[in-house]
Amino acid sequence: MTKITTNMEKARDFHRNKIRERRKSLLEELDIEFLRALETGGDTSTIVSKKNALRNATRTLGIADATNLEELKAEWNVSILGPSPY
Repeated sequence: MTKITTNMEKARDFHRNKIRERRKSLLEELDIEFLRALETGGDTSTIVSKKNALRNATRTLGIADATNLEELKAEWNVSILGPSPY
C-alpha cells in the first residue's frame, strides 16, 4: 500500500499565499489610518510597526522549518492576522 505524503514545499507556498491574501486588506486599512495620522499630525510609529509585522509574516522561520501540516498551521499569527483560515 502506498503511503500518502504531503509536499511541504507546496504546503508552505499555499500557507504564505493565505497570509498574503489576509494581509492585503489589513495593509489597506492601515494605509488609511497612516494617512489620517499624517493629516492630523498624529503619531504613525504604531501603524508602521503593524505594517512591518504584516510584511514580515511570510518570512518567519517557523514556516520554513515546519515538517508537517500541524506545525505549519501553528505559524498563523492570530495576533496580527486574525483568526486562522484552517
